Amino acid sequence: MPTPEPTTELDPRYSSAIRPRPGAENVTPTPWPEAERHLAEAEIFWVSTVRPDGRPHVTPVIGAWHDGVLYFSTGPAEQKAKNLAQNAHCALTTGRNSLTEGLDLIVEGTAEQVTEPAKVEEVIAAYEAKYGAHITSPEGTFHGIGDAFRTGRAVVFAVEPDTAYGFGREGGLFTHTRWRF
Repeated sequence: MPTPEPTTELDPRYSSAIRPRPGAENVTPTPWPEAERHLAEAEIFWVSTVRPDGRPHVTPVIGAWHDGVLYFSTGPAEQKAKNLAQNAHCALTTGRNSLTEGLDLIVEGTAEQVTEPAKVEEVIAAYEAKYGAHITSPEGTFHGIGDAFRTGRAVVFAVEPDTAYGFGREGGLFTHTRWRF
């Protein structure tokens, strides 16, 4: 099922639209399909959760954007799994470490554990298509992750976006786009 088109807004407070520089008058919000392409291509995401005492917890994960949902996994005893059991709200971020180019993305939503076997198989297929030999080769960094998903040694979470943000930087122009679902 295709991702529903969100409401897209350019926030001029943080975009070049309010700064008088060449080209700023042409700044437009990043289209959602472009953001989806970046989500699909990103190799690493940072998941932010909240500990029971209110302190933040941030850690890198691999993940797959599939059918409008961002999937990631963790061990059932890891801190992020414990945090999500108490408070399922989270944010996943990805982007570039560059001041002048790229698109940084933030997806906010509620993590739901994926347990239905057919959906788990879909997620495994999405991971294998995206990460290839990293997952499918015996020498791969994440070889065996599919079996870990199937057996519960790794917990799979799905985050359907509630809100997403994009911070673009190209040619000296900056955009801050918000997508509401």
